[in-house]
Amino acid sequence: MVAVRSGKKLGGWYHLAVGLLRPGMMAVTRRDWRGAEHLRADVRADGTQEGIVVCTNHISWFDPLECAHFLYDNGRPPRFLGKESVFRVPVAGRIIKGAGQIPVYRETVDAAASVREAIAAVERGECVVVYPEGTISRDPGLWPMTGKTGAARIALATGAPVIPVAQWGAQDVIGPYKAEFRALPRKTMHVWAGPAVDLDDLRGREPDTALLTEATARILAAITAILEEIRGEQAPAERFDLRKHREAAAGGDDGEGS
Repeated sequence: MVAVRSGKKLGGWYHLAVGLLRPGMMAVTRRDWRGAEHLRADVRADGTQEGIVVCTNHISWFDPLECAHFLYDNGRPPRFLGKESVFRVPVAGRIIKGAGQIPVYRETVDAAASVREAIAAVERGECVVVYPEGTISRDPGLWPMTGKTGAARIALATGAPVIPVAQWGAQDVIGPYKAEFRALPRKTMHVWAGPAVDLDDLRGREPDTALLTEATARILAAITAILEEIRGEQAPAERFDLRKHREAAAGGDDGEGS
């Protein structure tokens, strides 16, 4: 395990979560981890690392555990942005909250609070993890869908590097949106990190819709390129758009959305 100094102590709840989960992850998974060198950041005057924003694809309810395992063991203890409902799960929700993870209140007046909290964490030198898709992929081939702009907002507000990470294998343990757990035989978790996404030309500008959309597209393209390499396949030319898919389904056979 790599020792690291971040801008905030992990605390007892975080260490409890690690103690409960890491031994199980070591026991039930094989690991194909690559690109950990991209998680390193500049060291500040106080000896702590600069913060980073990690963006990854979402293929299973299991993949947050694998992503956390990869980041923690490579010296970047993660702070995840996650759905607020997860924080209300008995026992597990208390541990998640105590471990400093960041709840996301979707489509409410509190939605911006999660972005502000994530920005503060990055500025402290932490590793903040964002799922740009916002939910498990609905693409038929589990390729990354179109994304939301939260990761871009955090990155552009802080100036922190955005590290793309692609995951593959977690869906063999828990299929997307399925209540199952197939631990045996042990599955290989492919988690590869790539170099920081180039957003330099977008920094220092007004973060309007067009700019945030462009930044998000670049982040998703970087994740997809790594995933193509892992899978040895090419992603569809057009990214699955969940919002348009839902609008078409709601409109009936004519495909008209409301």
